[in-house]
Amino acid sequence: MELAVVIAGRATIKRNLGPGTGMDAEWLALIEAMRLAHQHDLTDPVLLGDAAAVIAQANGSVRCPPAYLHHMQAFRALPRPAGRVRIRYVKRTQNLAGIALARLHER
Repeated sequence: MELAVVIAGRATIKRNLGPGTGMDAEWLALIEAMRLAHQHDLTDPVLLGDAAAVIAQANGSVRCPPAYLHHMQAFRALPRPAGRVRIRYVKRTQNLAGIALARLHER
Protein backbone atom coordinates (compact mmCIF):
# COMPACT_ATOMS: atom_id res chain seq x y z
CA MET A 1 0.00 0.00 0.00
CA GLU A 2 0.93 3.60 -0.38
CA LEU A 3 -0.63 6.95 0.44
CA ALA A 4 -0.33 10.59 -0.47
CA VAL A 5 -1.45 13.70 1.37
CA VAL A 6 -1.20 17.25 0.01
CA ILE A 7 -1.06 20.21 2.39
CA ALA A 8 -0.43 23.74 1.13
CA GLY A 9 0.69 22.41 -2.24
CA ARG A 10 3.29 20.01 -0.81
CA ALA A 11 2.82 16.29 -1.24
CA THR A 12 3.73 13.78 1.45
CA ILE A 13 3.99 10.30 -0.03
CA LYS A 14 4.50 7.10 1.92
CA ARG A 15 5.17 3.87 0.09
CA ASN A 16 5.63 0.24 1.03
CA LEU A 17 3.10 0.37 3.86
CA GLY A 18 2.55 -3.36 3.66
CA PRO A 19 -0.33 -5.39 2.33
CA GLY A 20 -3.91 -4.23 2.60
CA THR A 21 -7.00 -3.24 0.71
CA GLY A 22 -7.82 0.00 -1.03
CA MET A 23 -10.01 0.85 1.95
CA ASP A 24 -7.04 0.31 4.29
CA ALA A 25 -4.96 2.69 2.19
CA GLU A 26 -7.70 5.32 2.18
CA TRP A 27 -8.05 5.13 5.96
CA LEU A 28 -4.27 5.41 6.37
CA ALA A 29 -4.28 8.50 4.14
CA LEU A 30 -7.03 10.11 6.22
CA ILE A 31 -5.13 9.31 9.43
CA GLU A 32 -1.95 10.82 7.95
CA ALA A 33 -3.88 13.93 6.84
CA MET A 34 -5.19 14.44 10.39
CA ARG A 35 -1.69 13.97 11.83
CA LEU A 36 -0.22 16.48 9.41
CA ALA A 37 -3.01 19.00 9.96
CA HIS A 38 -2.28 18.88 13.69
CA GLN A 39 1.50 18.93 13.15
CA HIS A 40 1.22 22.03 10.92
CA ASP A 41 -1.03 23.79 13.46
CA LEU A 42 -3.81 24.25 10.93
CA THR A 43 -7.01 25.86 12.14
CA ASP A 44 -10.39 24.68 10.81
CA PRO A 45 -8.85 22.20 8.33
CA VAL A 46 -10.88 20.57 5.59
CA LEU A 47 -9.67 17.04 4.89
CA LEU A 48 -10.53 15.91 1.37
CA GLY A 49 -10.66 12.36 0.07
CA ASP A 50 -11.99 10.50 -2.94
CA ALA A 51 -13.11 7.36 -1.10
CA ALA A 52 -16.76 8.08 -0.40
CA ALA A 53 -17.13 5.08 1.92
CA VAL A 54 -14.21 6.12 4.15
CA ILE A 55 -15.38 9.74 4.26
CA ALA A 56 -18.89 8.62 5.23
CA GLN A 57 -17.50 6.29 7.91
CA ALA A 58 -15.21 8.98 9.34
CA ASN A 59 -18.13 11.42 9.44
CA GLY A 60 -20.30 8.85 11.18
CA SER A 61 -22.98 8.85 8.49
CA VAL A 62 -22.53 5.12 7.76
CA ARG A 63 -21.41 2.22 9.93
CA CYS A 64 -17.76 1.29 9.69
CA PRO A 65 -17.28 -2.39 8.77
CA PRO A 66 -15.64 -4.44 11.54
CA ALA A 67 -12.54 -5.04 9.38
CA TYR A 68 -11.78 -1.29 9.44
CA LEU A 69 -12.81 -0.36 12.98
CA HIS A 70 -9.17 -0.27 14.08
CA HIS A 71 -8.54 2.51 11.55
CA MET A 72 -11.53 4.49 12.77
CA GLN A 73 -10.40 4.08 16.38
CA ALA A 74 -6.88 5.24 15.47
CA PHE A 75 -8.35 8.22 13.60
CA ARG A 76 -10.57 9.24 16.51
CA ALA A 77 -7.69 8.91 18.99
CA LEU A 78 -5.48 11.40 17.13
CA PRO A 79 -4.96 14.92 18.47
CA ARG A 80 -7.20 17.33 16.59
CA PRO A 81 -6.11 20.56 14.98
CA ALA A 82 -7.60 23.76 16.36
CA GLY A 83 -11.12 24.68 15.38
CA ARG A 84 -13.58 22.61 13.41
CA VAL A 85 -12.27 19.68 11.37
CA ARG A 86 -14.35 18.94 8.28
CA ILE A 87 -14.01 15.80 6.18
CA ARG A 88 -15.30 16.08 2.63
CA TYR A 89 -15.57 13.86 -0.43
CA VAL A 90 -14.12 15.04 -3.75
CA LYS A 91 -14.04 13.34 -7.12
CA ARG A 92 -10.83 11.53 -7.90
CA THR A 93 -10.08 14.06 -10.66
CA GLN A 94 -10.08 16.81 -8.00
CA ASN A 95 -7.94 14.92 -5.49
CA LEU A 96 -4.45 16.41 -5.57
CA ALA A 97 -2.97 13.60 -3.48
CA GLY A 98 -4.42 10.97 -5.80
CA ILE A 99 -3.10 12.84 -8.80
CA ALA A 100 0.38 12.99 -7.20
CA LEU A 101 0.37 9.20 -6.70
CA ALA A 102 -0.87 8.57 -10.23
CA ARG A 103 1.96 10.69 -11.65
CA LEU A 104 4.51 8.64 -9.72
CA HIS A 105 3.19 5.49 -11.37
CA GLU A 106 3.39 7.05 -14.85
CA ARG A 107 7.17 7.35 -14.57
